[in-house]
Amino acid sequence: MASYYSKSLAGRRLERCYQVASPRVRQYLEAEIRHVLQRLHPEDTALELGCGYGRVAFRLAEVAGRVVGIDSAAESIDLALELAGEASRCEFLEMDALDLEFPDAEFDAVICVQNGICAFRVDQEALLREALRVTRAGGRLLFSTYAERFWPHRLEWFEAQAAEGLVGPIDHEASGGGVIVCEDGFRSGQLTPKDIQALCAGLGIVAELTEVDGSSLFCEIIKR
Repeated sequence: MASYYSKSLAGRRLERCYQVASPRVRQYLEAEIRHVLQRLHPEDTALELGCGYGRVAFRLAEVAGRVVGIDSAAESIDLALELAGEASRCEFLEMDALDLEFPDAEFDAVICVQNGICAFRVDQEALLREALRVTRAGGRLLFSTYAERFWPHRLEWFEAQAAEGLVGPIDHEASGGGVIVCEDGFRSGQLTPKDIQALCAGLGIVAELTEVDGSSLFCEIIKR
């Protein structure tokens, strides 16, 4: 899936996905950002995994003293740098979230929103393990997935993206149970609370789960 975002859904095409979002989806996107902002401090250094063209990172910089966004899609990083300009407090780097080129305990907060933990289509335990490696003791990891009751709005959003040719037509027979499948190979699942608990238990960590706005399920892990 990382190659899908790199080759088919990056840069301006990714930006367009958010431009076609319905008011309800825009509410969800804003609620996610606000939830994260409430957990940041002016002295924090924050890392966003899967930053795309900087949509969330720019907002994180409203609070955090330093924001670094990484993404595997060069086209998205180029657009983020263009939109940031020279005065931005955001840094953007092309990088693999499973192989972060940072020393241990570099960040106060590591953030992965909008279902990135599923959208990346990588080993989720490895993703969390690497994120925790670069988080300082006492710092936090915040990641989100979709809330189950948000399904109708989420499906409608992907149908709007498909209508614009941003993703392939929805395969309605294959979609369901929290998974959206497109005819071009795109696939997006979600985690349930039980899934998250099992994932964290496998890593020996404790997580706090919070449903936000009836649209997101957030997992917050404080590194001990």
